[in-house]
Amino acid sequence: MTFDLLSRRGILGVFAATTVAAAPVMGNAFGLLRGAGDMRRIRMYSGRTGESLDTVYWVDGKYIREALNEINIFMRDWRSGEAIGIDPRTVDVAAASHRLLQTNEPYMMLSGYRSPRTNAMLRRSSGGVARNSLHMVGKAADLRLKSRSVGQMYNAAMSCRAGGVGKYSRSNFVHMDCGPVRSWGA
Repeated sequence: MTFDLLSRRGILGVFAATTVAAAPVMGNAFGLLRGAGDMRRIRMYSGRTGESLDTVYWVDGKYIREALNEINIFMRDWRSGEAIGIDPRTVDVAAASHRLLQTNEPYMMLSGYRSPRTNAMLRRSSGGVARNSLHMVGKAADLRLKSRSVGQMYNAAMSCRAGGVGKYSRSNFVHMDCGPVRSWGA
């Protein structure tokens, strides 16, 4: 089993290293990712847990179950340790935005899944947390890049037209989700 996983990763790594990025021609995350060929990749790290994730999660028109499982664990509620299935469309929005930003720097993930208990705690201490947050159903991520401004990240995510985008300039992060298309923030 381990040999198969390492072989798959090794092979996908070779493909990732040789993929040439085509210019995006469509106005949504899924169209932008189609320009990447038959492979989608996400790179993130967590300052909270010290963990990193660099995985190809889509090949030849199909999501890779093992990679999605890694993403689910990585994006868990770090406060409680609870994990749920992250909607792959959320990962698609983040990957498409990252691609538009033309950087090799991985995202710093501030928040992925949040348990209802964590969300309630954050609501009590901050005015910017939604009661019915999409974080609680695995459809949102709060992300940061050192090499790009919040405005640049926000504009890239908005150009995907594939979900909600929130700009949090004071806290230096952008919220991306796969819910209805909408935007907020200053």
